[in-house]
Amino acid sequence: MSTKIAYIGAGSLQFGPIIVQDILLSDVLHRNGLEIHLMDIEVKHLEAVAKHGTWVNKKLNRNAKIVTTTDRDAAIKNADFVICALEKERNIYWSQDFHIPRKYGFNQVYGENGGVGSIFHALRNIKPIMELAKAMERLCPNAYLLNFSNPEHKICEAVTRLTSIKAVGLCHGVFMGRDQISELIDVPLDQLQTKACGMNHFTFFQEIKHKETGEDLYPKLKAIERKGDWLAKWHELALGRILFRRFGQWPSPAANHYGEYIRWAEEFVIPQLQFFYDPYDGHPWENKEIPEGVYTVDIVDYNRPWIKDKEKTLLPVGSTEETVFTNEDGTLKASGEIATLIMEAVVSGEKRWLEAVNIPNHGAIPNLPDEFVVEVPAYCDGNGIQAVQMQPMPEAIAATIRLHASIHLLTVEAYAEASKDKLIQAILIEPTVNSYRGAIMMVDEMLALQKEVLPKLI
Repeated sequence: MSTKIAYIGAGSLQFGPIIVQDILLSDVLHRNGLEIHLMDIEVKHLEAVAKHGTWVNKKLNRNAKIVTTTDRDAAIKNADFVICALEKERNIYWSQDFHIPRKYGFNQVYGENGGVGSIFHALRNIKPIMELAKAMERLCPNAYLLNFSNPEHKICEAVTRLTSIKAVGLCHGVFMGRDQISELIDVPLDQLQTKACGMNHFTFFQEIKHKETGEDLYPKLKAIERKGDWLAKWHELALGRILFRRFGQWPSPAANHYGEYIRWAEEFVIPQLQFFYDPYDGHPWENKEIPEGVYTVDIVDYNRPWIKDKEKTLLPVGSTEETVFTNEDGTLKASGEIATLIMEAVVSGEKRWLEAVNIPNHGAIPNLPDEFVVEVPAYCDGNGIQAVQMQPMPEAIAATIRLHASIHLLTVEAYAEASKDKLIQAILIEPTVNSYRGAIMMVDEMLALQKEVLPKLI
């Protein structure tokens, strides 16, 4: 029986082309026939991703059936796997998530997965993804939901608490942490054996060993970190080095990610450029002048044309006959995202190692809440995903995460109960919030600004 994969939000600028390419590269998924149903309401982006998929399909001499549609239910009916990468007018709403809280004095490094802004980000995306999950209960109840949409943990917690769907959140943050460690201690990635856990964008390595010798590499990392110039890779690693020194474990993925959850993170991050615009000329959500999202100040290409060619940002990478990931000899290669590994393991029954997945804890990290969605290493086979048993996290780290676990739960309850009060409770315990009056005014402004995409809260 052929395998059916539905990709909802297939026009994703970041994930669309690379995930389609990964799927088409898989021999396992082609064994019994393969259908890929690409769904998006952004037809221009959808067509671009489909064009890339068709080109890869032909180049690899595959015979996968590729279908494009704007009908979500048609795409997911009888699917074995549903991939989700949804985000509506991302930069406009993200700029609100970042700038409106700052207007009221609630400073944070970013607003994607942590901080006040992430709560609104979560509610915006929980709304359509819960509708997707409910539709899956009707049309493909046994399918896996493989979610790339952020905030990973909050979205997956809504789905796993409120529906019967098997949901897993996927992120490459831990891989970024592995890259950092590999470079610092000069050990090739393929010789690193690591285990990291925590919550998405706030994970810590419990194990760093040499794969062949079994040597504990933490002493080497500690010695090398102590010798480092403080300004070396400041924006990426300075906060992480402090967390390592004080809490004893190396964090991932980088300061502008785990800094989202820490009130004092700004001491270690160069002032941000995220979504910069001149407010004198109006706000982007008013004039539709979409600001450029900048994660880190040290990787921006400042040597650029004076007049920006906005058209170049409209189509996703790989929308022409150019590969997304290639080997040195020009052949296609996988991206490193693990969605395809999960699908291969379930279809074949062959056991696969997964470096990091976002799933309900269920005791995998002993000192974190049971239903809270954690990021842990896991194995996957025909029986699904099984988390690796981890050690208790250092109490300072666990305490930080437990607070955010309560924020996540209140956010899910705010959605489920259509409760403005639960939203306000989540806001008031957020570490960056320092004013009750400011919190209420900020909530009211955000609810008004984002009323078209937020669930209605009373």
